[in-house]
Amino acid sequence: MSRAGDDAERSDEEERRSESEFSCSSNPSGSPAEGIHSHGTLDCAEVIAEVWTLLDGECTPETREKLRRHLEACPGCFQHYGIEERIKALIATKCQGEKAPEGLRERLRLEIRRTTIIRGGS
Repeated sequence: MSRAGDDAERSDEEERRSESEFSCSSNPSGSPAEGIHSHGTLDCAEVIAEVWTLLDGECTPETREKLRRHLEACPGCFQHYGIEERIKALIATKCQGEKAPEGLRERLRLEIRRTTIIRGGS
């Protein structure tokens, strides 16, 4: 087989492996992102879509509780949540304490002000 064929075959295998990593063990269709399976009031697709709002603390207490209950009942979504949580921690570690240069912050302030004036004047 050609090298390109080997690469394509490896890519397909990696994709199948990646999909199975996020599968809900009680979901016969395989993937939590398909949204077919649900635990309680949220289906897996909704949970996957809301993972970052939960990690960033941006969801309502009611949504947080629904997500928590779903994650406790769904191993696939819980695994996906854990991966995203580790990514967030890694980003925080690697970008720790870095701030935008003062010049950049000032340029952004001016641009925001200018945009606000243009919209307000229209």
